[in-house]
Amino acid sequence: MHAITIPEPGGPEALVWDEVPDPVPGEGEVLVEVAASAVNRADILQRQGFYDPPPGASRYPGLECSGRIAALGPGVSGWAVGDEVCALLSGGGYAEKVAVPAGQLLPVPAGVGLRQAAALPEVTCTVWSNVFMVAHLRPGETLLVHGGSSGIGTMAIQLARAVGAKVAVTAGTEEKLGRCAELGAEILINYREQDFVEEIRRATDGAGADVILDNMGAKYLDRNVRALAVNGRLAIIGMQGGAKGELNIGALLSKRAAISATSLRARPLGEKAAIVAAVREHVWPLLADGQVRPVVDREVPMRDAAAAHRLLEESGHIGKVLLVAS
Repeated sequence: MHAITIPEPGGPEALVWDEVPDPVPGEGEVLVEVAASAVNRADILQRQGFYDPPPGASRYPGLECSGRIAALGPGVSGWAVGDEVCALLSGGGYAEKVAVPAGQLLPVPAGVGLRQAAALPEVTCTVWSNVFMVAHLRPGETLLVHGGSSGIGTMAIQLARAVGAKVAVTAGTEEKLGRCAELGAEILINYREQDFVEEIRRATDGAGADVILDNMGAKYLDRNVRALAVNGRLAIIGMQGGAKGELNIGALLSKRAAISATSLRARPLGEKAAIVAAVREHVWPLLADGQVRPVVDREVPMRDAAAAHRLLEESGHIGKVLLVAS
């Protein structure tokens, strides 16, 4: 088969479309013939040499895919060859075929195209596990999403609205804020021109955000704590603004607030399977009835993954950038 390899870390040109051995599904795995994958920030970090796959995972980038089951490994039940699926991966999505633990498979939702389904596993699992399973966002509360026009952001807006929460977002252009508003965001903050702490307090009559989903890390840590409501919960899922920040514990104590930080890729199989099962139970019905939908900026041929990485690094996209098989 062909896959995107990374012979040496570097810029987008480090991604090489190459012929490699076919994967073989092991115990409890299925082989998926890939229709599409999607580009995530973690793929860029891996390409740059800063984010190695966990032990035993494919060395090829790609943390999600969609396609059809081509073969079943030993011990797999409940799936059949030919089933249309999407999958959460530890790696290997930028390829024509990938072996996937059966617990990380999801059926393609009703009303969603096979290629579009590649935009769902990483964002739905990230948002549901952090915003709902960890931070326990409830109806009537306010969620602040940093990077509201990203793949994660566009899904977080929709899921929060679907459960009856109010949504605030930050984004860097009026076009991006407008798209967030179309998805249901009510509090729109241009981080280039406005202080999100002041804006979220103004919009909530001084209360602040009950839950914040943060992809920035250190750069936003102090302001995020100040933006939290009493009993607020800060969920950190990225470090685009740095890895080390200073925490005002007094401010955190005064608000009786909590901070969590999670990632998906290196979790044990059982934890991933539990998250995938929760997403299938809670999110898939929302997709089937049209309350939630994948937001896809564009599709790029998989062999041209370098061009897709450039698009993501320029941050001009809204939603997900897909890599489609030829």
